[in-house]
Amino acid sequence: MMMGSRIKMLVKAALPFMAMVMVEVIEVGFATISKAAMSKGMNNFVFVVYYNALGTAVLFPAFAYHSLRSKRPPITFSLLSRFFLLGLIGLCLSQASAFAGINYTSPTLAAAMANLIPVFTFVLAVILRMEKLDLRKVSSQAKSLGTVVAISGALIATLYKGPPLLMGRTSNVSHQLLSQHSKWLIGCLLLASSFLLLSIWNIIQAATAKEYPDELTIVFFYSFFGTIQSAFLSFLLVKNPIAWKLQKRVELIAVVYGALSVTVLRNVFITWCLRETGPVFVGMFKPLGIAIAVLMGFLFLGDTLYLGSMLGAAGIVLGFYAVIWGRARENNNSANESSSSVSSSDQKTTPLLQSIGS
Repeated sequence: MMMGSRIKMLVKAALPFMAMVMVEVIEVGFATISKAAMSKGMNNFVFVVYYNALGTAVLFPAFAYHSLRSKRPPITFSLLSRFFLLGLIGLCLSQASAFAGINYTSPTLAAAMANLIPVFTFVLAVILRMEKLDLRKVSSQAKSLGTVVAISGALIATLYKGPPLLMGRTSNVSHQLLSQHSKWLIGCLLLASSFLLLSIWNIIQAATAKEYPDELTIVFFYSFFGTIQSAFLSFLLVKNPIAWKLQKRVELIAVVYGALSVTVLRNVFITWCLRETGPVFVGMFKPLGIAIAVLMGFLFLGDTLYLGSMLGAAGIVLGFYAVIWGRARENNNSANESSSSVSSSDQKTTPLLQSIGS
């Protein structure tokens, strides 16, 4: 009996860990397979449209069932405008930039630069006065130093490619031409802009979720609006009708994989882990994506690993953990202050209650 309960406890403790490892595998796998599809000629704008359209179609039955079975708050025009903005920033613009950046660079660099999201979010929160910066506190010092280190790492990865550390199958003249034509630099800037947009999206989404606490409705509507916006942008930019045809099997696999694995499984895993463990635990697994991306890129894409990418990734990860540590320390301090204020108020009211009772 004791052994059975101990095994259940171990399994319960291990489930969030396994779920977050799966999330990183799914995300890096998606970046890897999308890179493979785009290297075969698939247009990145068309890819965003197809992947989001299929994902929205998969979400629709769950949304319809949820709308019929549950009493959700009414949707106002203001909320619809917010959903429209979430779709524009988080799906249309951010994903178009991200996939173009991956196409010019590598999934490994994309996984490394994704760690800039909490750094950008912190900077934006300070600029918008949503977060106070008190450099006398250790937590604020850690977040500020982490921001500087992470952005420095991103600059190193962008401006310094360096010698190859791990030679892939495709490490030939094409990589030299890629560097000469500055595609690596353009790809890094596109990735950075994508993660900056995602940081803005995180702030807007957090405010929207507080105002309208129905996650499935939010996800469905911003996916729906994002698909329409991506289609409109693609029709303007992609003039060749052949680009809309899925001519190779890897293109179809990438679209289906993205819609099912990322839209459904990834979101379910992250939502469950956020409820069970909190945002700090979820954020700690983001640097794991770098190691997974290096392995997948080398095995499946034949990518070459460069010194600049690894130095930059190391700086980004160090800065990431400094920002996360600073946030965790601030949360602990806030929790301790609130608990101490409650206990002190209890101590003050007890004699009064006792005197009334006597």
